[in-house]
Amino acid sequence: MMKELTPREMLAKLVGFPTVSRDSNRALIDFVAGYLAHLGIEARIVPNADGSKANLYATIGPNVAGGVVLSGHTDVVPVDGQHWSSDPFTLTERGGKLFGRGTCDMKGFLAIALSLVPEMKRAGLSRPIHLALSYDEEVGCLGAPEMIAEMAAELPPSVAVIVGEPSSMKVITGHKSILVFTTTVTGHSVHSSQIPRGVSATMIAARLVTFLEDMMEEGKGTAVENPAYDPPFTTIHVGLLNGGTASNIVARECRFVTDIRALPEEDPEAYLQRFEAHVRKTVVPAMRSVAPETGIDIEVRSVVPGLRPEAENEAERLARMLTGDNEVRGAAFCAEAGQFQKAGFATVICGPGSIDQAHQPDEFLSLDQLQAGTDFVRRLVEHLK
Repeated sequence: MMKELTPREMLAKLVGFPTVSRDSNRALIDFVAGYLAHLGIEARIVPNADGSKANLYATIGPNVAGGVVLSGHTDVVPVDGQHWSSDPFTLTERGGKLFGRGTCDMKGFLAIALSLVPEMKRAGLSRPIHLALSYDEEVGCLGAPEMIAEMAAELPPSVAVIVGEPSSMKVITGHKSILVFTTTVTGHSVHSSQIPRGVSATMIAARLVTFLEDMMEEGKGTAVENPAYDPPFTTIHVGLLNGGTASNIVARECRFVTDIRALPEEDPEAYLQRFEAHVRKTVVPAMRSVAPETGIDIEVRSVVPGLRPEAENEAERLARMLTGDNEVRGAAFCAEAGQFQKAGFATVICGPGSIDQAHQPDEFLSLDQLQAGTDFVRRLVEHLK
């Protein structure tokens, strides 16, 4: 018989798996499947195309309608270039805080849910708790949709999904959408002393980045700001830009990656369409007047819907009852909550830890937040008995 693990012990296990999005998460998923099997619970695996990554979902309690889904992602962001005071993949306690990559975002929530599975079983639930663990949330919420579709098709209807993203155990009823796209500028390379004969991909890319920033500022000035979000407007950000060969060569290629994080009531596609129209009607014709082979390619990498606040939302009602929190909040970050909602699930975000610690060196989850999350899930168990 496998020893029951405390939330802290389970968190140490999960942090020990270096599930950076660029790598496989299968070792963690296999551990969870084995742990659940020892408890007599069958886990359902939903792998990606080549099997290198996988989602997992499982049901504790009767297979009836009216259950609650506890959802979280297993992948974490890289630690490259960050200065850590301790091994990021070894759980370390200092000053009432548990340090390690993923402690806050969001293995803490998963650790709580998994460690309390034996208590869920002993409680004799009248309605089930479903666990849902996904992959590749940090690189565009790529893993969850297939799992969500299978859960919707295979499981009895659930009344609520609680996504345990870090919210300091406060209830979040909305989050921004995200649209990520890559722009590749192909210019015409010449010696830098012959600039009029060339088309500089880097200089055109720079002007396009400025166009995107201007578009954000214009939208900020004309749209109705939503005070539930910080910042309270749609943002447009270029996080990666690479191009050029040498300082004295007009660059042939430059590529940059943009994300648009739109308020739930705004459509990020509208911003993209405006950018595409500017490229097609103004920028490319000017480039091709110098060199016909030049051009600009725009490729959408991911689109994740926002979470929209809904009236008569059972997930919100349940989370507010369990926490006592009645303040209206939205999240500027994007999560899988919008994907669950799009599939027809009533969904909220509520999880331990602060988003301020997510993705940071020396990421941590306080012991107080670990306990608050544990108390929350225990109250949910009591509610479903």
